[in-house]
Amino acid sequence: MLFLNTNSLRNKIYILLIIIPLLLISDQLQAKETKLLVLGDSLSAAYGLKQEQGWVSLLQDAWQDQDVNIINAAISGETTDGALARLPRLLEQHSPTHIFVELGGNDGLQGHPVSKMRDNLEKIIQLSQKKKVKVILQQMQVPTNYGKRYTQMFTGSYAQLAEEYTVIMLPFFLQNIALDKNLMQRDSIHPNAEAQIIIAKDMQKTLGEIIFPSKIKNNPLK
Repeated sequence: MLFLNTNSLRNKIYILLIIIPLLLISDQLQAKETKLLVLGDSLSAAYGLKQEQGWVSLLQDAWQDQDVNIINAAISGETTDGALARLPRLLEQHSPTHIFVELGGNDGLQGHPVSKMRDNLEKIIQLSQKKKVKVILQQMQVPTNYGKRYTQMFTGSYAQLAEEYTVIMLPFFLQNIALDKNLMQRDSIHPNAEAQIIIAKDMQKTLGEIIFPSKIKNNPLK
């Protein structure tokens, strides 16, 4: 009877010796999974369109063969205040490897102080970097009718933060699109479905070179 119990114990130990390394390998593979968190406003939330028409969803489709998961945390009307308040929970919930910060447009349109917007963006960068998340900062623009001083301070804030915290800054992705009425919705603020494809194709290349430059594979966007 003692022999049987010992044998059973040995079998259990043997099974554990097999399972534990497999679990560790699984955890390591999961830890290496690329997760891109998109923290933005209506420009990334497919405002006025179906979600599957938005550039974030199109990009995920293009990267479906990649080991990458895109979490779209963009909300229409979002300001840097709102995004900063949501960020700690998003970081805890998703544990992203990268974060694409597309914010500030609504701050500018609502006439918020540039110093407040910059402070919020700075805290977003700091929180992300503290969690070892690679930050990609999207430069934003506001209409020129806000005055030369305000627009210069607004745009300059992004370059200053990018330099100070050594983060990658991308040029405003509507810079050329916004000038073409055929690519904008009736409100002249939000890109239409055709423009979303253009943005997604651009992000395929731009973000792909940043996130996984040596192994990027893109499925063609329709």
